[in-house]
Amino acid sequence: MSKLYFTYSAMNAGKSAILLQAAYNYGERGMSVMLWTSGHHGSENAETGKIESRIGLEAEAHLFRSETDLYSAISKRAENAPLHAIFVDEAQFLNEDQVWQLARVGDEMRLPVLCYGLRTDFQGELFEGAAALLAIADDLREARTICHCGRKATMTARLDENGNAIREGDQVSVAKGIYVSLCRQHWNEKVRGVTG
Repeated sequence: MSKLYFTYSAMNAGKSAILLQAAYNYGERGMSVMLWTSGHHGSENAETGKIESRIGLEAEAHLFRSETDLYSAISKRAENAPLHAIFVDEAQFLNEDQVWQLARVGDEMRLPVLCYGLRTDFQGELFEGAAALLAIADDLREARTICHCGRKATMTARLDENGNAIREGDQVSVAKGIYVSLCRQHWNEKVRGVTG
């Protein structure tokens, strides 16, 4: 039970909703959880933010940034009150050290750590956190969504206001409404201009 889990997918597969439902189930059984999400969306001084799903579910969460020592923060919380599980949304934004810190939480504190995030960015490249999780997580799970053609979407494209693929830019953009999930074939056509 004290494993490091990684649930990954393309955009809009419902990862945050799955996370919030699982955390709710723990609470319903009288168990305490600690929720984390990326500080990319919060103000620089904020310590808490929200995990929000597209279907309207939300919960307050601690914010992690690149300098956050997750093992220390979780250990401190566990000293003050019972803790039964850790949930991390937007896990692609973790750095490699933080993924190893979460593995220590599972190994040494014997707590399940459930991470949810994207596998690749809009250019088809692995995020640092996703790469580390794919390498060391005990359990990998794929949340699925579909492309407009009906096939499984495995890729995420970033589009401009005219629906054209953005091929360059920062890996992280927190603007909403500019991402679309596609199967590999349609991502290849849209982003790389490759037709089969």
